[in-house]
Amino acid sequence: MDNPALHNPQFEGSTFFWESGPTGVLLLHGLTATTSEVRMLARHLYGWGYTLSGPLLPGHGTTPGELNRTRWTDWALAAEEAYQKLRANCRRVFVGGESMGAVLALFLASEHPEISGVMCYAPALKLALQPLQVMQMYLAAPFMLSVPKGSIDVSQNWQGYPVNPLKAGIELLKLEKEVTRRLSRIEQPILVVEGRLDTTIDLTSADLICQGVRSTIKSQHMMENSSHVVLLDSELDQISALTLNFMQLAGQDSKA
Repeated sequence: MDNPALHNPQFEGSTFFWESGPTGVLLLHGLTATTSEVRMLARHLYGWGYTLSGPLLPGHGTTPGELNRTRWTDWALAAEEAYQKLRANCRRVFVGGESMGAVLALFLASEHPEISGVMCYAPALKLALQPLQVMQMYLAAPFMLSVPKGSIDVSQNWQGYPVNPLKAGIELLKLEKEVTRRLSRIEQPILVVEGRLDTTIDLTSADLICQGVRSTIKSQHMMENSSHVVLLDSELDQISALTLNFMQLAGQDSKA
């Protein structure tokens, strides 16, 4: 991308669509990140014969100021458009994402019962924030563009903004509330993967999802040596195998 606003600007983080077999997989990246965050898993799945799609969400891969000018509905619309393209090209479609991308995947599943399964990697349904921190975010957002990130998980592999744009963070909180209200609409098979070393999300997020959805197939896993960005961390091979097994099981169960 060669964008100085990005950490690791030399990585490839644009939208991708890789055609292969009749089953499609939509992978959505997290807040402040790019598609570089989901490409390693995407390559594994593509190698196993799946068609892969990864849209660069609005406000990402540009500047933090541009991200602050987007709303959660803009991200949801981009995810919807990518899903519809996959659906037009594939017999069945799975949706998944990392962090905020996982929450967007849940949103899509609540809208489209024909989706064959949902994969949530480090789902940001609830952030590791105290109520006072949330209040401070709302109070500061009109006056501050962003705050620096204290650290970047797997920084050697991750691409995105090295700051947290505050207005965009508030939009994520709004998305979390909307999707929490929608969990009972979701009946598709669901895979949830968290990292034990994650300090970004509240690790009760997986339980909240699995308790809230009406799915009969639920697969929940904790990766003991992974941080928040589980799709770039040391246990990716294990996560890829879990994902493949999940999709094979869900595909047999799917009526799509």
